[in-house]
Amino acid sequence: MPVITYREAVARALREGLTEDAGMFIMGEDVGAYGGAYAVTRGMLKEFGPRRIVDAPLSEAAIVGACTGAAMGGLHPVAEIMTINFTLVAMDQIVNHAAKIRYMSGGQYHAPLILRTVTGGGAQLASTHSQSFEHWFASVPGLKVVTPATPYDALGLFRAVREEEDPVLFIEHILLYSARGEVPDERYTVPIGKADVKRKGDDITIVAYSRMTPVALAAAQALEAEDIDCEVIDLRSLRPWDKETVLESVKRTGLGLVVEETWRTGGFGAEVASTIQEEAFDYLDGPVGRVAGEEVPMPYNRALEQAAIPSPEKVAAGVRKALNR
Repeated sequence: MPVITYREAVARALREGLTEDAGMFIMGEDVGAYGGAYAVTRGMLKEFGPRRIVDAPLSEAAIVGACTGAAMGGLHPVAEIMTINFTLVAMDQIVNHAAKIRYMSGGQYHAPLILRTVTGGGAQLASTHSQSFEHWFASVPGLKVVTPATPYDALGLFRAVREEEDPVLFIEHILLYSARGEVPDERYTVPIGKADVKRKGDDITIVAYSRMTPVALAAAQALEAEDIDCEVIDLRSLRPWDKETVLESVKRTGLGLVVEETWRTGGFGAEVASTIQEEAFDYLDGPVGRVAGEEVPMPYNRALEQAAIPSPEKVAAGVRKALNR
C-alpha cells in the first residue's frame, strides 16, 4: 500500500474535491500564490485558477462570512483559517450563522461549509498561536467536528465531510503534517462519528484524538515492557463522537484513561469521562483517569512548551496510576 504524508493526504483530498465538484472552491489567507501556510495548497492556484483558489484579506470573519453565504447560495466552499486561534475573530459567523441557519430558517437554507484549520502546540509559536479549541466547537449543535490523526483518516474523513449538508470543522494538527502512513489507491471513506481502535489491549482503554493518538500509541508501546496491555482508541470525530466503541472497550478492560492536548478544565475529555462513568460504572475497576495539557498559556520556551503538552511519559504515568502500579 502506498505510504504518504498527512500533508499529501489533505492535499489529495482537496484536489479530488475541486476536480469532482464544480461548486467547490478554497478561500483563505495565502492559499494561492504562497501555496498555503503549511504548503497544503501548493500548486493549486495554477491548476484550478483564481476563481477556485481565492486569496483572502486578513479577515477571518470575512472569510467565514463569505463562505457561509456562498454555501447557502448553492456552492461548496472550503474556508481555510490559518490556525484555530484565529477562529476567535470569526466565532460569530461560525457559531451564530453557519451552525444555526438550517434550524433558524426552518430547513429553507443550509450551509455545507467545510472549515479547515490547524490546531495544537509544539511548534514554538507561543501562547496565542498554539491553542486547541476543537472541544469548544464540539459543544455547538449544528456543527460537526472531525480531528484526523493519520493520513488514511484525513483523506477518508474529508471524503465523508464533502457529503454533509451542514458546516463541518476539519481540524488538522500542526505537528502531524509530516507524519507518514499507508493510504490505498482505491477509493474509501471514513464515516464521521466512528472511532477507530488503533491498538488492541486488555488491561486499560486509552481514549485520544488528533496528535494525542500517536502519543498514546507510543505510551502503550513503552508499557509493553512492564507487561501492561493498553487498548488505544482514536475518536477521530468529536461531534458526533462514538461513545459505543469507547463503552464497549471500557466494559471489557475495566479501566479508562482519556488523553487530550487542551487544558483539563472544560476539555472534551470531561465529556468522555463522564459518559463512561454514567453508562459503564458497574464495569469499572477504578475511576476514569485524565491526562491533559497544563493549565497555563502555552510557553514559547521549547523546554517549557514540551512540559505543558502531554507526552508518552505522562500518559504512561496515568496508566500506572489507574492500575495502581
